[in-house]
Amino acid sequence: MSALRLVFLGSDPIALPLLDWLAGDGAGLAEVVAVFTQPDRPAGRGQSVMANPVKAWAVARGLPVCQPEKVREEAREALASFTPDLALVMAYGHILRDEFIATPRMGTLNLHTSILPKYRGASPIQSAIASGERETGVTLMRIVRRLDAGPVAEVERVTIGALDTAADIQLRLAAACVPLLGRTLPRLRDGTLAFVPQDEAVATFCRKLEKTDGALDFGESAEVLAARVNGLFPWPACVVTIQGQNLKLGLADAIPGEGAAGEIVGVDQEGILIGTRAGLLRGRKLQRPGGKMLAAAEFLRGFPIPIGTRIPSQPMKPLLVPPKPG
Repeated sequence: MSALRLVFLGSDPIALPLLDWLAGDGAGLAEVVAVFTQPDRPAGRGQSVMANPVKAWAVARGLPVCQPEKVREEAREALASFTPDLALVMAYGHILRDEFIATPRMGTLNLHTSILPKYRGASPIQSAIASGERETGVTLMRIVRRLDAGPVAEVERVTIGALDTAADIQLRLAAACVPLLGRTLPRLRDGTLAFVPQDEAVATFCRKLEKTDGALDFGESAEVLAARVNGLFPWPACVVTIQGQNLKLGLADAIPGEGAAGEIVGVDQEGILIGTRAGLLRGRKLQRPGGKMLAAAEFLRGFPIPIGTRIPSQPMKPLLVPPKPG
C-alpha cells in the first residue's frame, strides 16, 4: 500500500521529532508533501525576522511551504493543490474553517498535548503540570470547529514526575508522537482506525498564558505552589521578590515543615525553604535578572538570603477557565 500524501500544519519545535520520523522510518506510511506554518515573525533579543523551526525543517528538505496570515479560501485552494490524503496539525496557531478541514481525502487530524477531554485549549502542558497531574499525553483526534472537541482515536501517555517542568514534559510529548502515529497511521490507511466521541461532562479548558501568571500566593499549600513553579517553567516562569530583586524560580518541590507564609525559614542542600499555608516550598533553582538559572546552592553563594526574609504574596489567577458559549 502506498504512503499517504500528508500536509503538515504546525509552527512549534515540539513537532520536529515527528517530522524527522516521517522523513525517515515513517516514510513508508506517510509522505510529507507540503508544510503550512505561521508567517516569519520577529524573534530573539534583536527582534530579527526569522523562520520558525518547522519552516526551517521544510526548507532544508525542499518542501513547499505556505505561510498564510489567515487561513481563508486562498489557503484552502493551496492545500487542495497538493492533493493530500490527510492533513495533520500540531501547534499550528490558526483556527481552521470547515471547508479547509474537509479538503483532504481523509480529513484533518490534530495532535493535542493532553489526555482529552481534559485540558482543551492553549496551554495544556503547563496547565496539567500546574494542576498537579501525574500523567499527561498526546491525543490523536479529528478536528471539528469546536475547540479540541473532536472524536479521539488514541492517546500516548507520559508520566509527570514531581521535579518535571513544562520544558521536560514537552520533550517527552514530542517524542511520544512517534509511537502514536506509528501504530495509528497503518490503521487509518486501511480504514480500521476508530474515532470515539469525547465525554463533554468531564472536559476542562485552559487559557493562553500571560507574563503575570508567574505570581505566587504563599497562602496556598507548598504542593500547589511547587506544581505552579514547575508547570510555568520556562515561560512565563514564577517570580519572587527578594531584597528588591525579582528572582525567577526554575524548579521547586514541596517538603514537610512549617513556617509563616512567604518567610524563608532555612536552606538545605537542595534549595531555599519558604513557608506556605501547608508545608515548605523548596526553591531548587533560581535566576537573577540578566543572570543564568542556577542550582540554589550555587545561586546563594553570589546572592545570600538571610533567614527570616519575607517574600510578598501575589494573587494567582486560575489557569483553567469555563468553556466559551457555543
